[in-house]
Amino acid sequence: MPRTPEDLTSGETEGKPQQSGQSDEVTLFLAGDVMTGRGVDQVLPHPSDPRIYESYMTSADHYVRIAELANGPIQKPVDFAYVWGEALSELDHRQPQVRLINLETAVTRCAEPEPKGINYKMSPQNIPVIAAAGVDCCVLANNHVLDWGQEGLSETLRALGDADVQVAGAGRNLAEARAPAVLQASGNRVIVFAFGSPTSGIPPGWAATKDRPGVNFLPELSVQTARRIGAEVRKVKSAGDVVVASLHWGSNWGYEIPDRFISFARELIDEADVDVIHGHSSHHPRAIEVYHEKLILYGCGDFLDDYEGISGYEAYRDDLVLMYFAVIDPSNGKLSRLTMVPLQICNFRLGHASPGDSAWLCKMLNEQGKRFGTQVRTGADNALELVWN
Repeated sequence: MPRTPEDLTSGETEGKPQQSGQSDEVTLFLAGDVMTGRGVDQVLPHPSDPRIYESYMTSADHYVRIAELANGPIQKPVDFAYVWGEALSELDHRQPQVRLINLETAVTRCAEPEPKGINYKMSPQNIPVIAAAGVDCCVLANNHVLDWGQEGLSETLRALGDADVQVAGAGRNLAEARAPAVLQASGNRVIVFAFGSPTSGIPPGWAATKDRPGVNFLPELSVQTARRIGAEVRKVKSAGDVVVASLHWGSNWGYEIPDRFISFARELIDEADVDVIHGHSSHHPRAIEVYHEKLILYGCGDFLDDYEGISGYEAYRDDLVLMYFAVIDPSNGKLSRLTMVPLQICNFRLGHASPGDSAWLCKMLNEQGKRFGTQVRTGADNALELVWN
């Protein structure tokens, strides 16, 4: 069961590392939106009822057919490791101590969707797909986790808990939704707070309250909000801890980053003692900033989805995704290096991107990074390395 902030006060020692055992560096794997529902769920071993309630689509199987029309047949059912593809070899090679994703789907058998137009769900029997990638923590503060109501959220929490996967950003009440995930990382701790903004489409009615399940909702991105978060961080953060603020915010498409987002990300670093900003909601990667030597990912982009073959936003190349490997100095929370591995979604599976596609991502990140003084260069094995002023 998720712990509340009161269970994690700095005065307690349970679960905290001894100073002598702390590591010189902590490597995080950070991914954007992982949508294992709808079409992806249909190709896994235990698909849900395919009925969906979209104005233009009545069956999740149609998303599978669109993908197959684009790139050829998918031999169903696939095994649980299939969708991760070459990401698994990269994880094995780079050995991050913590693996963090934004899980943007409900894990539920519920049959009654919320009346919002698009509803993602994955069968609880398919939860081994999360374990197949060794995911340590799923962020749930997003605009799809309550697609099947409070019952669907409760079932999602149970399924992930039974799979020994920690969660952040949603809970059975406000205390649980605000409680961070606390992950061990070679003698250090990585503490993950997660928040959802209405700018990403999260309905205000999804906000957790004292006696209502929901998400850790941020009505406004203000300095006062950052200071309130800082008070929560200071209750649990100790020397050697790395604090991640995971934010579901902003539009699905486009590279514009509002000034309010930039100010708020920086305020979380200045006022709340956050070390890493893990932003998501955009369907494609956005700019990267290093502020006071702390990493800000404004939008990680989708990592897994069922959009393959759907037209309309091809210019953003949402078939191309990035694995973010951030190496952090736990003594001060500063970024030592950031390596990004370009992958491509094809047949609902992640494969290595071509050199040409990697070059496209590199050019895009360089154009978007000019505003923040960040650039990207190609390193070994087509990986991208961040350079900052």
